[in-house]
Amino acid sequence: MAVELKGRPVVPGEARGVALVSKQSLSFLGGVDPESGIITERGHDLEGRRVEGVILCFPHGHGSTVGSYVLYSLVKRGVGPKAIVNMRADPVVVVGAVIAGVPMVDQIDIDLIEDGALVEVDGTKGTVKILREKPR
Repeated sequence: MAVELKGRPVVPGEARGVALVSKQSLSFLGGVDPESGIITERGHDLEGRRVEGVILCFPHGHGSTVGSYVLYSLVKRGVGPKAIVNMRADPVVVVGAVIAGVPMVDQIDIDLIEDGALVEVDGTKGTVKILREKPR
C-alpha cells in the first residue's frame, strides 16, 4: 500500500522514480559536477552518486545563487533529477527547479523516505507518495 506524505507545493509537475535520499544539505555549485551529474562534494553522504533521473530528496540547499543555473544546466544536459523533495526549500534550489521545470515539494519529512524507494512527486498538489520500499 502506498504511503502519501503531504507537504507544500513549490514547483508544479509530476514525476515518478527512485528516491536518492541524503541527510545532508546540498550545493549544486561545487557539490555536483555540471557535466555528469555526479555529487562531488567531499564527505557528502551521496558523494560519487548521480542525480540523473532520480527523485532527489535532501533537507535543503546551500551555496551560491549560481547553483540555480547549475541545476538548470544539469536538466538541459539530461543528467538532472526528475523531481526534488526538501524539508525546507532554499531560494537557490527553487529558482533552479523553476527555470529547469523540475517538480518540487517541500515541508516533507525526508527521514520517512528510504533511499532507493519508488516514489511519485506531485509538485502541484504538494504530495510525495512512497509506492514501494527499496527492493531487498
